[in-house]
Amino acid sequence: MQSDQDVYNQLSYYTLAHKDPAFIHQHIVDAYTAQIADKNTKPIAIAFALAGLYLYLKKDFTGKQVQQMHMKMAKRKREWPSFDLPKYKGDITVHEVLATPDGFARDEMIREWCISVWNAYASSQGKVSKLLSEYLK
Repeated sequence: MQSDQDVYNQLSYYTLAHKDPAFIHQHIVDAYTAQIADKNTKPIAIAFALAGLYLYLKKDFTGKQVQQMHMKMAKRKREWPSFDLPKYKGDITVHEVLATPDGFARDEMIREWCISVWNAYASSQGKVSKLLSEYLK
């Protein structure tokens, strides 16, 4: 069986070669980062991943727009908040996403994966919204 990282790398090849200018690659970066996060993951990585999922799922940002927000967030030096890491981080994994046929079906599965991971962080969603309110003004 392939490691999560190997499967993620294969999915990255797919999303980076994707013709859609919305840049869906950003969504897999955020979902994967949030899903594999552990006590050794830097707070900025978790904050950016959850911010990306929030912006995509709650504000309908494209991957390109999420990337631009990440750049805006990075310009401001700050101590990034910590988030409670759920024990269970979603029903869908990178393996199921890559196993889905290329094209529309896989693109939809990427969205479902993002929803699954975002829902796993239910206890942190308010904190993410509050963090982003500083940047969405």
